Amino acid sequence: MSVDLEKLAQDVAYLKDRLAIEDCVNQHARGHDRFDVEMMTDCYHEDGVDEHGAAAINKGPDYGEWANKVHGQGALLNLHNITTHTCEIDGDTAHAESYVLVGLLNPDGVSVRFINGRYVDRLEKRNGVWRIALRRCTLDLLITGDASLLKSPYISAAGYIKGQRNKTDVSYQRPLSLENDVERL
Repeated sequence: MSVDLEKLAQDVAYLKDRLAIEDCVNQHARGHDRFDVEMMTDCYHEDGVDEHGAAAINKGPDYGEWANKVHGQGALLNLHNITTHTCEIDGDTAHAESYVLVGLLNPDGVSVRFINGRYVDRLEKRNGVWRIALRRCTLDLLITGDASLLKSPYISAAGYIKGQRNKTDVSYQRPLSLENDVERL
């Protein structure tokens, strides 16, 4: 069996780039939900731009503060779910489309909004690192729903961990342990 080492090296480089791009998109979503400005900012090049509608065009390094303010004013909790991620890589430029489902727990704590849209990104690899150069967002569906079950005795009795919008969230615990104190629903 002969192995084409040049082809193998190209395939590995492609897969590493593809994974780094997807990691960047996922890191951005996690930064949103934990209100981690540093994590979100790290996803943009210094000259990167984010467009969340024509009235909300932010420089990448300023986006995290803006997003936290918007989410903080309109919701008690937010969860960004990235799905259906496609990517075309051309050298050190990539064009990606990621579907996003954002759940926003309204300030009343008993109703929720679901926003479906897409992140359409141009990412660039500079100094060996993939980051967002331009993000444009679509808004495709907006759904409202009942979240009152969160306040039900069944959920309270189950003792589920309550997500936090900061570094006290269980996802930051290292090492993850049952001994660490967490806030519960």
